[in-house]
Amino acid sequence: MNVPSRIAALRKTMIAHNIDAIIIPSSDPHQSEYIAEHWQERVWISGFTGSAGLVAVTKDHAGLWTDSRYFLQGEMELKGTGVELHKMLNQFGTPYIDFLAENLSKGSRVAVNGLMFSKAVVDTMKKSFAESGIDLVYNLDLISEIWTNRPPLSDAPIFYHDEKFSGSTIADKFEQIRTTLKDNRADYHLITTLDDIAWTFNIRGNDVMYNPVSVAYAIVSKSDAHIFVNEKKLSDQVKKQFSKNNIKIHPNGEIIGFLNNMKESESILVDTQLCNQTIYDAINGKIIQVNSIPKFLKAIKNGTEIGHIRDVMKKDGAALANTFYWLEQSLSSGQKINEVDVARKLAEQRSQQKFYQGESFGAIIGYNENGAIIHYHPEPETCKTIKPEGILLVDSGGQYSDGTTDITRTFSLSQPTEEQVKAYTLILKGMIALSMAKFPEGTTGGQLDTLARQFLWAEGMNYGHGTGHGVGFFLNVHEPPQGFTPLSSERSRTVQQPGMLTSNEPGYYKEGGFGMRIENLIITVKSEKPGFLEFETVTLYPLEHKLIDKSRLSKEEIAWINQYHKLVYAGCAPLLKGEIKTWFKDKCRKV
Repeated sequence: MNVPSRIAALRKTMIAHNIDAIIIPSSDPHQSEYIAEHWQERVWISGFTGSAGLVAVTKDHAGLWTDSRYFLQGEMELKGTGVELHKMLNQFGTPYIDFLAENLSKGSRVAVNGLMFSKAVVDTMKKSFAESGIDLVYNLDLISEIWTNRPPLSDAPIFYHDEKFSGSTIADKFEQIRTTLKDNRADYHLITTLDDIAWTFNIRGNDVMYNPVSVAYAIVSKSDAHIFVNEKKLSDQVKKQFSKNNIKIHPNGEIIGFLNNMKESESILVDTQLCNQTIYDAINGKIIQVNSIPKFLKAIKNGTEIGHIRDVMKKDGAALANTFYWLEQSLSSGQKINEVDVARKLAEQRSQQKFYQGESFGAIIGYNENGAIIHYHPEPETCKTIKPEGILLVDSGGQYSDGTTDITRTFSLSQPTEEQVKAYTLILKGMIALSMAKFPEGTTGGQLDTLARQFLWAEGMNYGHGTGHGVGFFLNVHEPPQGFTPLSSERSRTVQQPGMLTSNEPGYYKEGGFGMRIENLIITVKSEKPGFLEFETVTLYPLEHKLIDKSRLSKEEIAWINQYHKLVYAGCAPLLKGEIKTWFKDKCRKV
C-alpha cells in the first residue's frame, strides 16, 4: 500500500471503532527518538522519515506537525501523499491539539495508542480535549489492525559493556539508585527508556539503528532488580553479571503482570514524562512521580569515561582526516563523487579504528542547497554529485566501545563568496564564545545559548535549532537532560554540571543556497575560580581557513583558534601517515 491507501484503510478502521480522529507519534513505547523499525508507525502512515513529527488523521484531513529542522524535508517527502505539512514554529508546542479542538465537533472521539504516548502527554491531551467537549480514547491500537506486514522486533544479541570502558559496575549504579529510593521511602524504581536501562545494567545491543540499546523494561528495588527482556538475546557474560547482581530475568511482556501484582502498600518511583500510559495504568501500588534517576546519573561522565572520550576523539579525527584528504584528491583528479560516497567513506574510515561499533546517526552530507536542509540525509537515488566548487556541510559521528562522537564541519570547495565567509565567521565567533565561557555554578543551558547566537543576531541572522544537546557514552548521540536552547524545555532548564558532555553547534542556513554549521563536543569542568565552571573542547578536527574572515575576529578568538589547531594536530597526527599527515599539518596552520 502507498500512503494514500494506508490513510484510506485507517479511516475505515476509525469508522468501525467510532473514532473521529487519531494521533500517531514519532516515538515507541519507550519514548525513544530513534526507534526500531517495528514501531515506526508515523513513517509508515505518512512517508515522512524525519526523527521528529506527529501525524493526526481525521475523516477529511491528514496532517503532519514538525519543527523548523524538517520543513524542507517535510515538503519533499509529503508531496503527493495527501498529508499536509503543518509548520511548528515552537518545537515544544502542541498545535495539533489546538487544530483538532478547532476542527472537531463536541462529543467527538480522538484515539491514541497508550503504549506510544507518555502518561504526561496523555494527561495534557485529556485536559485540552475535555475543554472542547472531546473524548480521548487511549486504549486502541488501530495501526496494528491495518499494518499487516509489520516488521518483527529485533532478536539481535545483548552484550556486556565492560567496566574498563564504563568505569562503573552494575552494583555501583544500583547503589546510587537505591539512595534515591531510600530518600523517597520507595520500594521500586521503574525504568522504561532504553538508554537508561542500557546504562544501569552495563549492557548494549543492536535493536535500534545507531543507538546501541535493546528493547526492555526494568525495575530496581531495595534488594534486587528485574529486567523484562527476551532472555535468548542475553550473552553468557551478561547472564553471569545479572546473577552476580541479583537481577531476575523475565519475558518482556511480563512487566504488566509484575506491576499488576504490586501490593497497594508498596510504592514505586515513576517518570511520567517517559513512562507510557499503558504501563502506568498497570501499576497497582503507590506512584511517586520523579525524574528518571539514571537519566541524570549517566549525564555526568565519570573519570574513566572522560579519559576514553579524549582518546576516542583522536581516532575519530584521524578517520575524518583520511576521508577529507580522499575527497580533496578525488575532486581534484576529476572523479565523480556524490554525497552518499562521502557518507560511506566516513563509515569505512571509522570502521578501521579500534573498538568501532557503528555510526552514531545517519550522516548528514549536504552539498550546496542540500546543506540548508538541517537534518538532510542523502539517498543513493536522489543525492547530489559534489563538484570542486561550492559549500559542503558534513555532520557525522561514530559509536565506539570507548565513546560516542558527533562532529560537524563546513568546507568551501572553491573560492567562497563574501556572504559565505561572513556567515561562517559569525558562526565561528559564536562557537568560540560558548567554548570560552566561564559561568557560575547553577547556570542553565538556556542562559548559555545566547552566547552562540549573539554575533548572528547582531546581523539579523539566526538558526532554527538548539545550539547543543547532551551526548551519551557509547549510547544515544542525543542524550537528555542538558543542552543549549532558547526554547522552554528540559534542555534549557537543566543546570550544567561538571562531567556533562554536550555539543556546541551553531549554524546558518540559506534556503536554496547553502548550509553551514560548526560542531564540537565540550565537557563541563570546574574553573580555576571557585564557584565557576567552564568548558573543555574535546572534538579534534581543524576549521575551514577559506571561510574565516580574520578581520572580524578579536585577538582572543584568533588565539583560541591557533591553540585549538595546535591541540588538533598533536592529538591526531600520530595516527596519520605520509602525505595525509603533511596535508593535515597545513589544515592545522595558524590563521
